[in-house]
Amino acid sequence: MKATSDFPSLNKKAPDGLKPDGTSYRVIIVDDSIFVKKQLTQILTSEQFDVVDSAGDGEEGIEKYKEHYPDVDLVTMDITMPKLDGISALEKIIEFDKNARIIMISALGKQELVKKSLLLGAKNYIVKPLDRKKVLERIVSVLSR
Repeated sequence: MKATSDFPSLNKKAPDGLKPDGTSYRVIIVDDSIFVKKQLTQILTSEQFDVVDSAGDGEEGIEKYKEHYPDVDLVTMDITMPKLDGISALEKIIEFDKNARIIMISALGKQELVKKSLLLGAKNYIVKPLDRKKVLERIVSVLSR
């Protein structure tokens, strides 16, 4: 039986994490859950995104954004976090950079907070538990706008 290595171009698509110029999209993950950070990092790095940093609360997320600015293509932001919640952090990042691309991460049942974050400038949202296919679809749609 032939292995897939015998047909290298079969089902071969470019990784979602690469820009048209071949460099990786740079992402910051802001979430207080170590599990969610790890899961998002695995999903993104498997598609050659460059996870440049992560933060455990909104305050740290703002600091990391400013630290890496302008070399940040996307931020994933949990809505519910200690110290400073994701919506407040979203507002502060948008205040600093009106072109920031932020995708909110929300637990089920938080529709009002998701709506509020979209009105404040978030580009999209992802609902937990994370689904690899949906995560990549939403991120790619935001980056291709």
